[in-house]
Amino acid sequence: MQLSIIKPDDWHLHLRDGEMLSRVVQHTTRQFSRALVMPNLRPPITKVSSALDYRKRIKSCVPDSKFEPYMALYLTDNTAVTEVRQAAAFPYIPSFKLYPKGATTNSDSGVTNIKNIMPILEAMAQFKVALCVHGEDTNPKVDVFDREAVFIDNTLAFIHKNIPELKIVLEHISSKQGIQFVQNSKNIAGSITCHHLMDNRNAMFIDGLRPHNYCLPVLKREEHREEIVKAATSGNSKFFAGTDSAPHGKHKKEASCGCAGVYTAHAAVELYTEVFDKTDKLDQLENFLSINGANFYGLEPNTEKINLEKKDWTVPKEYFSDVVPYRAGKRLKWKLL
Repeated sequence: MQLSIIKPDDWHLHLRDGEMLSRVVQHTTRQFSRALVMPNLRPPITKVSSALDYRKRIKSCVPDSKFEPYMALYLTDNTAVTEVRQAAAFPYIPSFKLYPKGATTNSDSGVTNIKNIMPILEAMAQFKVALCVHGEDTNPKVDVFDREAVFIDNTLAFIHKNIPELKIVLEHISSKQGIQFVQNSKNIAGSITCHHLMDNRNAMFIDGLRPHNYCLPVLKREEHREEIVKAATSGNSKFFAGTDSAPHGKHKKEASCGCAGVYTAHAAVELYTEVFDKTDKLDQLENFLSINGANFYGLEPNTEKINLEKKDWTVPKEYFSDVVPYRAGKRLKWKLL
């Protein structure tokens, strides 16, 4: 069995920088025409000038590719309105990224209190720049498995109520509460990862601790995964692909304090396809991968096509000598031709 779809876009991607960038970006360009690249480097990408320089570095790693990186800017308590105005002038900077301080990798420069940036969010709504949200409440009293739901109640609902015209993406949805909020709210969309579609929290503890399945927001109970699958495969145009593929060297994952992040760029399209095939919703795959996200960001779908074949293959145990991919050593059921 073969399948042909419009070449997809990845609306949430980590490429890192330097040597890691040069190694991992080829996996993405093979599968995706466009990607929204996250700004949580060290130092973070907080300025339009820095984002454009980073974009040049990405492009230089794939000089013969038609791949187009889109850039998100990192919000801080000190982001200036002038930065929003400048970003709106560049078609390759469609959004700012909200990291609550301490929520995930390299988020120590993130926002400490949402009220500090309300003028910036109002400017974003005015200039039609989207807000991408890592939706987790970092209060230490909040259970790690509840952080997304609490953030929605305490912060995201507040933003939406006060600035309803602001376009928002709740990224890497991991809970049924996240799905429900997107479904019930105007101007809000949601990106969904391969690993939140395929695994519940048991995947982190099967026959011992599995650090390469540890991500933030953390995997949750099966009831949450089931709701995420229903939403992704439903045909609802509010949901689209954002892999949150996040490469770390093996020594950073297999450590006393291992980094959060799952590397899926090697086979993201195949992984998504497997989920849609298993639920008999292959007819909705192209919308989810290639149409919905482009529509949200006001872009035309890509013109190039990709082809997949239903054919078993084994994921390598490592890439680049030190990056352990999602489903390492396991069999996948679809193969990108």
